[in-house]
Amino acid sequence: MSELRFEQVGLGADAVDYLAAWDLQREVHAGVVEGSRPPTVLLLEHPPVYTAGKRTAPGDRPADPGGAAVIDVDRGGMITFHGPGQLVGYPIVRLPDHVKVVDYVRRVEEALIQACGELGVTTARVPGRSGVWLRADDRGPERKVAALGIRVSRGVTMHGFSLNCDVDLGWYDRFVPCGIADAGVTTLSHELERPVTVTEVLPVVERHLARYLAWDAYVPTPDFDARPEPGRTPRITLLTP
Repeated sequence: MSELRFEQVGLGADAVDYLAAWDLQREVHAGVVEGSRPPTVLLLEHPPVYTAGKRTAPGDRPADPGGAAVIDVDRGGMITFHGPGQLVGYPIVRLPDHVKVVDYVRRVEEALIQACGELGVTTARVPGRSGVWLRADDRGPERKVAALGIRVSRGVTMHGFSLNCDVDLGWYDRFVPCGIADAGVTTLSHELERPVTVTEVLPVVERHLARYLAWDAYVPTPDFDARPEPGRTPRITLLTP
């Protein structure tokens, strides 16, 4: 398998419009499928935008999106937000035979858990809820710092993750993130009580993704307590053709 390639597409003032990034994903995906491009992780920021996955109900959409677009997308999951101060990663990789779709999601989660730990924030998975979480403590309830939503087509992944570095959390007040009303959302900056920029976080995330997407065996971080999403049994929802 070819070595994983990382491409920084646009950060800060060069943040990439969501639809333009989606077109780029499809272009890279086609190349990986046909073997003309190596497995690639696109790393970028978006201008403010809400993206609605296949499980988004009409009532989940923000009544007032604050001028941000609300875009329906072909990934699993519900509605989420992307914006400045958030590192977005789109791994476009062919899954080897021994790595199933859920295994892949767990590897991306593990890479983000390890990256957060290196930066000084302890996180883990919450069975029944995708993403990367902090445990409830005297600072607040259980809270998500990274979200995941993927699609797998012809054995190759699309979409990916977002990690909140120093994003404005006011955007999350306009909707219920991922339909989970009994938990919160946070940023690395808030947890560490200092500015944590996308630029600081990016090489740390790259290093850990390279490790876990090399497909070697690993020991996962122990989970927090299971908390199924409202109205669901503990499982992860993925979208495959």
